[in-house]
Amino acid sequence: MPLVTSLHDGRRRVIAAVDSAAEAAGLYPGMDLAQAKILIPGLAVHEATPALDEAALQRLTEWCLRYAPLVSAAPPDGVWIDITGTAHLHDGEKALLHGLVARLAIHGVTARAAIADTPGAAHALARFRMRDATVAASGETAAAIASLPIEALRLTPDILSGLRLLGFEQVGKLAATPRAPLVRRFGPLLSLRLDQASGAVFEPIVPIFPPALVQARLTFVDPLMTAESFLAVIDRLAGMTCTDLEKAGQGARRLDLLFERVDGTIQAVRVGTARASRNSRHLARMLAEKIELIDPGLGVEAMRLIVSLADPLAYVQDAVHLTQDDPPTKDLAPLIDRLANRLGARRVFRDIPVESDVPERSVRRVPALAPRRGTKWPAELPRPVRLLDPPQPVDTMALLPDYPPVAFTWRRVRHRIRRADGPERIAGEWWRHDAEMRLVRDYFRLEDEDGRRFWLFRRGDGADTATGDMRWFLHGFF
Repeated sequence: MPLVTSLHDGRRRVIAAVDSAAEAAGLYPGMDLAQAKILIPGLAVHEATPALDEAALQRLTEWCLRYAPLVSAAPPDGVWIDITGTAHLHDGEKALLHGLVARLAIHGVTARAAIADTPGAAHALARFRMRDATVAASGETAAAIASLPIEALRLTPDILSGLRLLGFEQVGKLAATPRAPLVRRFGPLLSLRLDQASGAVFEPIVPIFPPALVQARLTFVDPLMTAESFLAVIDRLAGMTCTDLEKAGQGARRLDLLFERVDGTIQAVRVGTARASRNSRHLARMLAEKIELIDPGLGVEAMRLIVSLADPLAYVQDAVHLTQDDPPTKDLAPLIDRLANRLGARRVFRDIPVESDVPERSVRRVPALAPRRGTKWPAELPRPVRLLDPPQPVDTMALLPDYPPVAFTWRRVRHRIRRADGPERIAGEWWRHDAEMRLVRDYFRLEDEDGRRFWLFRRGDGADTATGDMRWFLHGFF
């Protein structure tokens, strides 16, 4: 049964929101409720709760701070997120957008999202492209919204009805029409919305600052414009926030530094830590490395540092080392933090062993500071530092069934073998599928005349073609 919510607009009762079934039946927000009941007898109607909806939108907006430091509510049903400078932390714009929609779906929120050069274009694409996720290529905003209906421009109902009487249906046709006659008839809002959507007029996003977050802000009598002045302010802000974090027993995991420019716009940078930290020197150093991304414009009149994600952090007693046999352990967290903020958190990792005899399945990537647990690297069976994926075919000279190659050719280069060890026989994992149980690989560790060391395998046991086709492959380098 289609479901709608309704409210009284002062004159009549209208539909405030519709579900997918009601939308498919032709109902839409703003439609007269009496007309909707005539079209669908027995229509399920719930009373709208604007105050609760507004509170829920505010919570959703705060939740979106995990994606970027500049986030703003777009009532009644949207959120603006400025992902400038943060998309690489989520493996790019497309991955960020699809991950956002998927994560909201897990929480029971159906969403449509779009990325574009301007807030107006993103607003239009998310609501009228009818896709879960849309990414408009940079510099192609006008083409991306040209085919959308004029309702995508956030115009008032009277302006929309007047435009439709004149025959305007799509944004592209409206944008190509001379502005002066339209402005004289409909007022400046029409021109403003077109310019905001195309980027000719800047539309600022007024970010939210949840009061529960640890934050510090400094204002300046004279606007700042130099990197040296920014560095001095960053040191002070980092010290102030770390003092507050210490009082709260917390450590920073993600920090947002906002530069409030004199023209009313805000630029922001974000850094994160692999584990909770309140080392002001370390945090300030990471933020300082992002200064080159900031354009101060005519000057910065205030700077704000927000700890957008924090974890509990208790006091830890430093280890006391009494002998040279027990040297101090080097903390790699600061180095990993700097690498992750430059390259992206998912590009900094370490490999851990997995219980599998098949080499390409015996390694798994985990976060660089993930705890060590379970399986250890087998010392009795050396493995190459680097594996080729997929293994590369080579031409070899070898006696069957168990002799190593005396030479092999890879990429037109011939390698004569001086030393060899093997074979090490590795069978398939029978629980995956029956065919794999019959497959066999015989691995050899080889060293050529120049001292280079290779890991080769023969597909098959050297005697029965049912175990493999007897071809040779290069799988790694020692």
